Amino acid sequence: METFTIRARARAPLPGTGRQAIVGVVASGNLEILLERSETDNDVVVDVATSARGFRAVWEAVVADFVTRSSPGGVRFSIHDNGARPDTVTLRLLQGVKLLETQP
Repeated sequence: METFTIRARARAPLPGTGRQAIVGVVASGNLEILLERSETDNDVVVDVATSARGFRAVWEAVVADFVTRSSPGGVRFSIHDNGARPDTVTLRLLQGVKLLETQP
C-alpha cells in the first residue's frame, strides 16, 4: 500500500452546496472517493491510498488535468484505490464533483 497527498490550486471554488459525497466502490480494478468541502476556496487536496506502488507521477498528472478541467476549489478528496486505470479515476472524480454541485 502506498499513500501520498497531492495539493493543487483551482482557478475557482466548486459551485453548489453539497457538503460531501462518495462515488465508486473499492473492488477489483476500481476505487472509492470521498469528497468533502474544506475551509479554503481554491485549494484542492487529494489524499491517495493505492495498492499500485510506483505510480505517483501518473496520479499527479491525472489530478492536474482534472483540476484544470473542473476547477474543484475548496474540496478535499480521499481516494482508496484498488488499481483503477487513469480514465476510471477521472470518471469517478468528475462524478463526485457533479454530486457536490447538484446536492441540496
